[in-house]
Amino acid sequence: MYPAFLVDSTGIPLTQQKVALSLFWRTFFLLLLLLVAVVAAWAVTWRAVDPGTWLGPRNVAHLASDLRMSAEALRASDRASRPALLANLARREGLVLQPRNVADVWTTPAGNDGLARLAADLRARLGPELVVTSSLNGTPGVWFGFVVDREAWWLQAPAALMASPPDRHDLFWVLGSVLVTLAGVVLIAQAINRPLRQLSFAASRIRGGEFDSRLDETTITSEIREVNRGFNRMARELAKVEEDRAVMLAGISHDLRTPLARLRLEAEMSVIDDEARSNMADDIDQLDAIIDKFMDYARPGETHVRAVLLSKLIDKEAAAFRDPSEIRITSRVAIDLEVLADEVELGRVFSNLFENARRYGRTIDTGIAMVTVSYTRTGGWVICTVRDHGPGVAPEKLGQLTTPFFRGDAARTAATGAGLGLAIVEKAMQRMGGQVEVANAPEGGLVVHLRLRHARQSRLTGISGGNAVTTRPGA
Repeated sequence: MYPAFLVDSTGIPLTQQKVALSLFWRTFFLLLLLLVAVVAAWAVTWRAVDPGTWLGPRNVAHLASDLRMSAEALRASDRASRPALLANLARREGLVLQPRNVADVWTTPAGNDGLARLAADLRARLGPELVVTSSLNGTPGVWFGFVVDREAWWLQAPAALMASPPDRHDLFWVLGSVLVTLAGVVLIAQAINRPLRQLSFAASRIRGGEFDSRLDETTITSEIREVNRGFNRMARELAKVEEDRAVMLAGISHDLRTPLARLRLEAEMSVIDDEARSNMADDIDQLDAIIDKFMDYARPGETHVRAVLLSKLIDKEAAAFRDPSEIRITSRVAIDLEVLADEVELGRVFSNLFENARRYGRTIDTGIAMVTVSYTRTGGWVICTVRDHGPGVAPEKLGQLTTPFFRGDAARTAATGAGLGLAIVEKAMQRMGGQVEVANAPEGGLVVHLRLRHARQSRLTGISGGNAVTTRPGA
């Protein structure tokens, strides 16, 4: 055993635990990494397009070339031909050259200005005597001052060159940075949401009855680790409760049926009055049926789904209701219609619906329950409708009909059932991956719609129909 101070509340030794990070700090460090990556990417882009000025490295080289070309042209020309030379340079190359006067006034860019960095770059290329100004004689503009054979000149920076947009290479850098940033956002979002997605998936499996679902209890995030541990404890407790429930129900069923059998035997042997003996036998049969209802509702959720001929199954269950003075069942289901279902479960569904109609769906004039079974197809589903022509149920109580032990009206509270018929129907449909809906028919009577998967359509879409498939509620 480990000392108390070396064991946390979960019983795991502290020496065996990984370093824990809260969800806040986990998110913080991930976003910090993203921020560093974005800053680094933009720094490279900033360096590539030289944002200190509005010039890229290639444009700086172009400016240096223009200055050299202008100096050589002035050096090679005589004074008489210079006016024509200046006019040609302005017309063809867009270069504006003019002599520097003693009265000229200009502004030198500050040391941290982008234009100052441009000046330093050009001086490194052309020599320290180069002058770069941000205005000349009060007029804003970039001018370059240089000396040719002891004569000072000004060259105005070409407007097209100074305002040129980034070229394709620069745009590629910007686009690449954006894509890297988006990729980082996606990865971080996935990393943050992965534990929650795993928890959601495990919760859906628990809802479907798979109590063996487990989550990772060694994750580095402390909150997620605690949630996972609590979830796993809950799953283990639910599995234990389910196991205990099955054992308890089996025991109750056995323990109740044994004295019921003895009561039946004693009643038949000791009671002389035939009517009294018949009533006692009916009461015992009713108790036995109620036990069956409880067992049907509480049975484990695993089912074996396969293709089932719906018409054949309906006829089989309807045959059990032989008394035409109580119920008459008409089936309008195609003889070759197949659905994906557990045959035993689906038989139990129709048996409970027919029994419910026999008890509560009788017409007022004849006292006979007239039941019609029909169907429609929609996509890969079959909607099977079971309708009686009785009084129906109050609209405000329709939503409670599938609640265990609920009866639709006061008169039904005196009925002999357990109030589990429609609850068993809903639970059985959920086990088979179907749905049930209860409504009042416009012409009167109760309508139950059963939504089942069509076997042939399911085979075409890849859902097994010929072989048995094990399903659980919510699957």
